Amino acid sequence: MKVEEVFCVIPARLNSTRLEKKLLLPLEGRPLILHTLDRALKVFDKVIVATDSVEILQIVERSSTAKAVMTSPFHNSGSDRVAEVAENLPGNSIIINLQADEPLIAPSVLQKAAEEILKNSEIKILTTCEKIEDPADVLNPNVVKVVSDREGFALYFSRSPIPFPREAVRKYGSLEKALSEEKQLISLFRKHTGLYAYRRETLLKFSRLKQSKLEQIENLEQLRALENSISIKVIETQEKSIGVDTLEDFQKVQKILKEVRV
Repeated sequence: MKVEEVFCVIPARLNSTRLEKKLLLPLEGRPLILHTLDRALKVFDKVIVATDSVEILQIVERSSTAKAVMTSPFHNSGSDRVAEVAENLPGNSIIINLQADEPLIAPSVLQKAAEEILKNSEIKILTTCEKIEDPADVLNPNVVKVVSDREGFALYFSRSPIPFPREAVRKYGSLEKALSEEKQLISLFRKHTGLYAYRRETLLKFSRLKQSKLEQIENLEQLRALENSISIKVIETQEKSIGVDTLEDFQKVQKILKEVRV
């Protein structure tokens, strides 16, 4: 069943810090961004690519049924780029912000995010997380961790290991050693996977707020929402995805797609 009450907006900036022009890299003979678009179009009728690149715009228009629009090259974040598009969308829209570098995201995850925010008007922003299974991810500052309250709303996002198992660390001398000796500790941790669903008016409000102190410290824009008392619902998904940030990520995705094809 397609969800038609929402717009899926995919921010697609051409330049990337760790992997140059990653959205144009060939996967199974097609640019990476088209694989992400394929996943979105399995769920949503209204998919918009928001880009700062004529090249990406032309690739999308030539190869997909999704709409592509040019946006300002001066945005500091993907959500700001999505907000520019949201200005011209109908009031009370639901907007799914899907990262362009998620070519393996499961359509079921997109569907679940849309359904969860549609059925509960109290949710203004929704995002996703998944269980961490590799202890190295707990220690990796590029893997963002999240802790939530009993109702599933985010308490905090951090690049540091949260929650911090104090007694286990005291016992073994380091978190790395504690995770190695007490395997069950890994079950405490959740990885933030970066898919967002917004109510349009909340997104516009969020994008107009100044960068917050914690946001600047951690370099995590979702902390701006929490610091301004905008709650974020976090839903856990079972399906795994790989955001392509590095060459290693890209090679993992290549391998997975080849195995699926075979």
